Amino acid sequence: ADYSQDEKALLGACDCSQVVKPSGVHLKLVLRFQDFGKAMFKPMRQKREEETPEDFFYFVDFQRHNAEIAAFHLDRILDFRRVPPTVGRLINVTKEILEVTKNEVLQSVFFVSPASNVCFFAKCPYMCKTEYAVCGSPHLLEGSLSAFLPSLNLAPRLSIPNPWIRSYSFEGKEEWEVNPHYCNTVREIYPYSNSNRLLNIVDMAIFDFLIGNMDRHHYEMFTKFGDDGFLLHLDNARGFGRHSHDELSILAPLSQCCVIKRSTWLRLQLLAEPEYRLSEVMRESLLQDPLAPVLTEPHLLALDRRLQLVLGAVGQCIDTFGEATVVANDTAQPQSPAVHRAKLDT
Repeated sequence: ADYSQDEKALLGACDCSQVVKPSGVHLKLVLRFQDFGKAMFKPMRQKREEETPEDFFYFVDFQRHNAEIAAFHLDRILDFRRVPPTVGRLINVTKEILEVTKNEVLQSVFFVSPASNVCFFAKCPYMCKTEYAVCGSPHLLEGSLSAFLPSLNLAPRLSIPNPWIRSYSFEGKEEWEVNPHYCNTVREIYPYSNSNRLLNIVDMAIFDFLIGNMDRHHYEMFTKFGDDGFLLHLDNARGFGRHSHDELSILAPLSQCCVIKRSTWLRLQLLAEPEYRLSEVMRESLLQDPLAPVLTEPHLLALDRRLQLVLGAVGQCIDTFGEATVVANDTAQPQSPAVHRAKLDT
């Protein structure tokens, strides 16, 4: 067990003039298993029934372990499969962290609370206080475990700013927030001008809207697959914060560009059918997790409501521009070499 690279970076200098600091208000650990596999551990910081306060900016919101778990299941149900496998676990913080870590700094931040629970916190310039600690009960702590991606040596990848990035300050807005024709500008920029990248951005926006995640400032891609590779949907812990609010601005890439993959459009329509209702499929899928129930019922029902809003946004685009313009056909199967040769022979 060890701090993540983000937490280690925080042990150095910190520019406290910035509103948003790296790693925010979350504590993450890397757990290495006996077979040398690794997973990112995010401990429980907020109970399932708690909603994010209305006065919270998205960049100071809590990060939720159950959101990471639920996001993996939703991503799989949508058939995107771009979230690394994530599962809930009960960790014994004494036996599985304190007694196995070789990091002396991590060892030094363990303490026993007045309620006799074993707790620990992050040692960094602005979070090194016991009120930011996470505590077991007395030793067991809920958390999410996300499988590590292959190393950068094996699978090089890029971190790219999201064209629809939000302003990470208390004031000011980005161009997309004030210019309804912003997508015309994006379309002129490589690689959004001549690849599937824009369609993948729309997929990601739909995914983020369904989970209520406003914190998608960057996305990552494996370089091996070039410009047409899929986007990795990493760091989803700020999703599922407010079931009572639908943040329509997350859908800006869809509503401003009015394009969507046919495969995505068909899957969304299927999940709106009574026999495949999204909330019910999610409920059944999440029952497989050791920490079930992962989401409260209002969060599950919010998925159905938001799905209807996505379908409505696509429908409005089709009414305006026509289905042939809005729905990009990514479902056509490429011909096999044998079929191609047969046509040439005739």
